[in-house]
Amino acid sequence: MSSFGLHLTRGSSLSLHGFTDADWAGSIDDQKSTGDYIVFYSTTPISWKSGKQRTIARSSTKPEYKALADGTAEVLWLRYLLTDLCFSPSFATTIWCDNLGATYLSVNPVFHARTKHVEVDYHFVRDRVAKKEIQIHFIPSKDQLADVLTKPLPHSAFASLRSKLYVVSSPSA
Repeated sequence: MSSFGLHLTRGSSLSLHGFTDADWAGSIDDQKSTGDYIVFYSTTPISWKSGKQRTIARSSTKPEYKALADGTAEVLWLRYLLTDLCFSPSFATTIWCDNLGATYLSVNPVFHARTKHVEVDYHFVRDRVAKKEIQIHFIPSKDQLADVLTKPLPHSAFASLRSKLYVVSSPSA
């Protein structure tokens, strides 16, 4: 059986970027969603988390936006850490999200009645976008690296995403 490890690489750009995702009502036991994020420094993943969300969502936007808020909090903490280490990010950190509703909420100043349940996360992310600390961009689901943490995937899709995360087979010892 082969083992895998995280291959650290030196990239040309020393910048942060992240991916967030959620599987809406993915748990067959309680219909709760799993949300996750992966944060990269250059080409190397340096922080990631996947976990079941506490509430049941009535639309796919809520768990996606909650994952986006969690990823934003992690990105901000890492930006502050890099600043303390004298590697201050000079421009907004890009976070990729595959849900158009969550992407639109992050930049839309109009608050919709059907999204009141995400009010705290909404204001948190919107504030960071307005301060130009982060940028939220849409990414098609087929290119969403965070998918590997939220749902079972066909072997070929899993292997492709695994390689994009620089998780590679280690040579035998």
